[in-house]
Amino acid sequence: MTGMTSTARPLLNRRLAEFGTTIFAEMSALALKTGSINLGQGFPDTDGPEEIREAAVRALRDGRGNQYPPGPGVPELRTAIAAHQQRRYDLSYDPDAEVLVTAGATEAIAAALLALVEPGDEVVAFEPYYDSYAACIAMAGGTRVPVTLRPADGRFRLDLDELRAAVTDRTRLLLINTPHNPTGTVLTREELAAIAELAVERDLLVITDEVYEHLVFDEAEHIPLATFPGMRERTVSIGSAGKTFSFTGWKVGWVTGTPGLVTAVRSAKQFLTYVASGPFQYAVAEALALPDSYFDAFRADMLAKRDLLSAGLVDAGFRVFRPAGTYFVTTDIRPLGESDGAAFCRSLPERAGVVAIPNAVFYDHTEAGAPYVRFAFCKRTEVLADAAERLRKAFAH
Repeated sequence: MTGMTSTARPLLNRRLAEFGTTIFAEMSALALKTGSINLGQGFPDTDGPEEIREAAVRALRDGRGNQYPPGPGVPELRTAIAAHQQRRYDLSYDPDAEVLVTAGATEAIAAALLALVEPGDEVVAFEPYYDSYAACIAMAGGTRVPVTLRPADGRFRLDLDELRAAVTDRTRLLLINTPHNPTGTVLTREELAAIAELAVERDLLVITDEVYEHLVFDEAEHIPLATFPGMRERTVSIGSAGKTFSFTGWKVGWVTGTPGLVTAVRSAKQFLTYVASGPFQYAVAEALALPDSYFDAFRADMLAKRDLLSAGLVDAGFRVFRPAGTYFVTTDIRPLGESDGAAFCRSLPERAGVVAIPNAVFYDHTEAGAPYVRFAFCKRTEVLADAAERLRKAFAH
């Protein structure tokens, strides 16, 4: 055939061969096709605070950020990020040397891994893990080493002995996510202290994904790993505006760390997007300065939504792991007589008019995640009530 190029090897880089279309795209398309309620992808169905949206409009009109912003991020946002870390956690960062603004937390994760990992380095991460972790480790040429969080006493727990055993002479860094997506686990002070001791003892770098830092419930507390002895100098901390202020499309994330770490991450980041989200950076600077009442109300709203959806799932017959953080709830489908989460999620729109995500896609050991399914509760109350009723009708006996 004229014009066709034949090649003996596949077009896609072999490091990415295992990564096809994301499960989120597949399930969101299924939701549209079937008219189902989409509790799969984690984005709110309402916008965040009006005054923050207006701040973005004001920046656009004033011509702030419409051209390339500075590579590290606009000074106003870097200053606001440093002030937030100081006020919330008593962590002191220099806005000029120790803060980097990124195109969302996803770019921050990619840039950090591309900067810090050499081919052959091992990266220890908790599974189930957010799907971009695996892809970014692969792009960096690293080897991912999963440590599986397993259910016990109503939550998914980290086995510290298993974590210690996973670290070898080839381990370069630990990739930590707390509050944890998809399980909703929030690591305790004791668990974090043990991780910190291990990192110091084995001289490991650590990347911490803390995008759900403001979504912790009940008795849980978010404690940044960088606050532990010996950790500030070896930790790249990642935050994001999307989850906290319900503007996920703005793609404003950030990295904090020592000048050396931030410089390394910036070296990779500048060849990814270079810069992004100019006017939105000014708006997020104002958002981070909102009073505690905003963050308290946001958390209370999500807590009520968690409880609403969780109750509906329990009534429908699911086993529910009530999350201590994030806006996802993981369920076990075995009480429904099911065991294959992927097949269950593909049939769920027809059976109940609801879309969810099978947790197995977040595992290397897919059999460990097979019976678990994740639902997002960052939706309007009436949508969650409708979804809960649909699930009850479909499964409750």
